[in-house]
Amino acid sequence: MNQHRQNMTHWAERVDLAAAFRWTARLNLHEGVANHFSLAINDDGTRFLMNPNQMHFSRIKASDLIEVDANDPATLEGPDAPDPTAWGLHGGIHRLVPHARCAMHVHSIFATVLASLQDSRLPPIDQNCCTFFNRYVIDDGYGGLAFADEGARCAALFTDPKQKVMIMGNHGVLIIGATVAETFNRLYYFERAAETYIRALQTGQPLRVLPDEVAEKTAQELEAYPEQDIRHLTELKAILDDEGSTYAA
Repeated sequence: MNQHRQNMTHWAERVDLAAAFRWTARLNLHEGVANHFSLAINDDGTRFLMNPNQMHFSRIKASDLIEVDANDPATLEGPDAPDPTAWGLHGGIHRLVPHARCAMHVHSIFATVLASLQDSRLPPIDQNCCTFFNRYVIDDGYGGLAFADEGARCAALFTDPKQKVMIMGNHGVLIIGATVAETFNRLYYFERAAETYIRALQTGQPLRVLPDEVAEKTAQELEAYPEQDIRHLTELKAILDDEGSTYAA
């Protein structure tokens, strides 16, 4: 173990987060050197790990992740300062939404297409869409780049603990969760669900929308499905390890 790694705390969490960055890049859900993931590392969530400013997701290593203090504006000073919009959005989430231990914000194509529609609801037309039935909130008040005021406004929209996805109108998607594995799994399946819906709309044919009771039943069954999120991330890390990836360095 090198000295750099020895001096770092929360190593397992860093490795998980780095793997999520790498896989998000592989799936082309990223936005070049923009977009951010964060993970709380103290009890009230106000200190968190996140990606360095302007580093491509495909290069991020566990040791690259920076520690950010949501309550300290001086965090925005110095050579390791985060992107100001990242501090604004993720700082607001971690400061004001205590159950959001992890937050992932991307401008992935299909989620952003959904967020660009006048009606950004995701109807339960398949099993993946059912996952999110009554479990997302739509932000229809986009006000520009996510500096501190915009971050606080977005955080205030998470009023129902059941809602773990924000469809950010005219912007993208924000996913929250308790762990990296849970949040990444949710991000992955939300993009899949959005793609299914957008492609279904493109056919011009009527949609086969499931009844609310079936959609809710399916959502609850998926929430209770054992360890899918953990196993998903574990498999992705195993693939990266087999390839000799540097994500865990």
